[in-house]
Amino acid sequence: MRHKNIVFHDLLKLVPWSVFDKLVKEHGSDELVRGFDTRRQLIALLYGQFSGAESLRAIETAMASHATRLYHVGGKIARRSTFADANRSRPPQVFSGLFEHMLGTATLANRKMRQEMKEVVRLIDSTSLHLAGVGAQWSRFSADVCGAKAHVVYDPDLARPVYPSVTAANVNDITAPKEMPIEAGATYVFDLGYYDYGWWARLDAADCRIVTRFKTHTPLLDAKDMRLPAGSCALSDRIGFLPSRQAKNRMNPMRAAVREVVVMTDTSNDLDAPADDIADLYKRRWQIELFFRLMKQTLRIRSYIGRSQNAVRIQIAAALIAHLLLRLLQNIAKSNHGFLELARLVRTNLMHRKSFLSMNEIQHTQPRDHRQHEFDWRYA
Repeated sequence: MRHKNIVFHDLLKLVPWSVFDKLVKEHGSDELVRGFDTRRQLIALLYGQFSGAESLRAIETAMASHATRLYHVGGKIARRSTFADANRSRPPQVFSGLFEHMLGTATLANRKMRQEMKEVVRLIDSTSLHLAGVGAQWSRFSADVCGAKAHVVYDPDLARPVYPSVTAANVNDITAPKEMPIEAGATYVFDLGYYDYGWWARLDAADCRIVTRFKTHTPLLDAKDMRLPAGSCALSDRIGFLPSRQAKNRMNPMRAAVREVVVMTDTSNDLDAPADDIADLYKRRWQIELFFRLMKQTLRIRSYIGRSQNAVRIQIAAALIAHLLLRLLQNIAKSNHGFLELARLVRTNLMHRKSFLSMNEIQHTQPRDHRQHEFDWRYA
């Protein structure tokens, strides 16, 4: 009988291990390590993401039941204390660096698609992560609550994040984007949490288009009403200027003209595009909310296997890597499954000896309950 690898092995083959080994050497994460090295740590982290295990104990128990098959993929049973020490002490740059490399490779693979698109759109938002227990003091928000924030720049056309950052929950949303690289000429879409004229001016100077919301008390000076086309969904369309000063002794750095499109309610520095196009761009911001739901519910990022800042950063990087691997598998298999359905299919068959390609074909021959599919998207 022809040998078949397990589904987990097929996923791990998509990891660029040579790049990972270089990062391990560069950051010295395997110095003085005997058995549970950084490669095995990543395998254990990915196993936890794909299998749905939500704690160190659950990962250890599940991996122990598949010890023989894990051996053949280079894995090792992750003892809780050893695994916890690795997550607490090893540099997260090894894992974030791997994610950045894989993201760059995936973006190049979609170069043709990118060339066919008229513009590059970047959605920016953050999501809260609740933490509790020993080791979470770095993220203390109040006397009783600890938490962190994951800040993400998301590409809605390629359906993947392009820049992640993790901070304590009491850090203002605008702080993280100020440190993110700016892509010249891109369209940035964000909400009121990123209301900062200085940052807007930097984006405008890089020839970026901004689509956001006005605060209700922000006046639009020297406003000129623009004519709306027949059948437009916009209520009004005006071009004007922001206040010249933010305080008596502080000039507003955002001196360029801006545009207010009232749909309920959008603002942009693009003075030429149709008002409906501006409104549609802001509506795309919902896609990053869907991504956060996928990360928290499908890849089990609602609970944390470690509470230190290092462990949280490593787990988020591992979740993003798992997300990319599932996207790659979806493209390679030319699967018509939705992402949630694909993730559940992988979780169910993760340690089974079968080809994902044949498993994908078999699944397509089975009848689907569309009502259940809709239920899963809303409540999974």
